[in-house]
Amino acid sequence: MQAMVLERLGEPLQLVERPDPLPGDGEVLVRVAACGVCRTDLHLVDGELPNPKLPVVPGHEIVGRIDVVGSGVDTLAAGMRVGIPWLGKTCGHCRYCREGRENLCDHPLFTGYTRDGGFATHVVADARYVFRLPERGDDVATAPLLCAGLIGWRSLQMAGAGKKVGFYGFGAAAHIIAQVARWQGRDVYAFTRAGDVAAQAFAQKLGARWAGSCEEAPPEELDCAIIYAPVGALVPAALRAVRKGGRVVCAGIHMSDIPSFPYSILWEERELKSVANLTRKDGEEFFAIVPQAGIKTQTVPYPLQRANEALSDLRMGRLQGAAVLVP
Repeated sequence: MQAMVLERLGEPLQLVERPDPLPGDGEVLVRVAACGVCRTDLHLVDGELPNPKLPVVPGHEIVGRIDVVGSGVDTLAAGMRVGIPWLGKTCGHCRYCREGRENLCDHPLFTGYTRDGGFATHVVADARYVFRLPERGDDVATAPLLCAGLIGWRSLQMAGAGKKVGFYGFGAAAHIIAQVARWQGRDVYAFTRAGDVAAQAFAQKLGARWAGSCEEAPPEELDCAIIYAPVGALVPAALRAVRKGGRVVCAGIHMSDIPSFPYSILWEERELKSVANLTRKDGEEFFAIVPQAGIKTQTVPYPLQRANEALSDLRMGRLQGAAVLVP
């Protein structure tokens, strides 16, 4: 197999040849057809996430087909089309797992972070954390749904049922979840980098009621806001944009420091929440609505060996939609 491997934090990934892995008990070996490039991968490579497994193969938006089924697996079979997400394994016995909050497990494994991921031709996954996908479908278009879509869905649920929802940062997650919000009958307000008229036009093409700079105030008060950009300074801006009783959700795994802000913009029962990881239930719910909502992803494909270029384009804001590696 071939894999793009992170040997040391802050350094480019290296293309290496490895023997094809074998699945253990309860695992499956998947031949990767496509793997999305997520901002979390960028945070990993740039050394912004603690305690990664090194060396590690990044990537957790994986679509492929099962090559080999390990012993003890009776729910999946060779040849099945599957998706592999960020949540790779949980302990099943800590208080959070017992409470049905496996996204907060005390002893988890995460795909492409603490176990090898999908920037490769093959990947081994725990069969219990693999999603069955429809046999027909565009693998490249599906890949971003495995994280940008799932975290976006979880963040939208956490934001509540407000009609006027703001998205700070209009990238891979926001362009998917804006379509869900519009399907639900909500009004979308898109906030982009200053001067990024292309992203603003993209948001409006997807049905945004308004699109402007993150420095701008929306034309009317929002019921809720979701921050996808990893910029702590957006928290006070979003709090100022939501109405009394409104909610701001921080959807990223990493964010720059949040600056101090006056209590007055949090007062009047505004809420500030964060999203951590995902659950298998999130996946079941989200993939059930994907065909109903008619979600279409915008993707930019790259060959596997150009993973560093894809990461650089994401870092520099040169992408609309999502980058996807194709082995």
